[in-house]
Amino acid sequence: MSIALWVVQVLLAIAFGMAGFMKLSLPMDALAANGMTFVAHTPEWLVRFIGIAEVAGALGMILPAATRILPFLTPLAALGFAIIQVLAIGVHASLGETAATLPINLILLALSVFVAWGRWKKAPIAPR
Repeated sequence: MSIALWVVQVLLAIAFGMAGFMKLSLPMDALAANGMTFVAHTPEWLVRFIGIAEVAGALGMILPAATRILPFLTPLAALGFAIIQVLAIGVHASLGETAATLPINLILLALSVFVAWGRWKKAPIAPR
């Protein structure tokens, strides 16, 4: 179980870290051109905030668990990713984009819930 959790943690950190870095570093029109069409309907400050949350979550997915310093932050990061996905599903539904986005949102939501559950209940990481 611990190996499966680590694999999912790394995959989530890569996915959210890359998406967050893009939201922080690219201009809004470049984000829209890369398929993030919601940015046309979202204030720039909110897109940048989401990017910060995703990058912070990616770090929280790996660093606390790997260093065993404040490891309770890892399931909290996973819970944050789950919340981001629930909100993303709502935004994409309001824009009529669920056919294109719902499958990946549900996969990321399920993986995030799996890590949150796994690191809280099934295979928690002991602090130093």
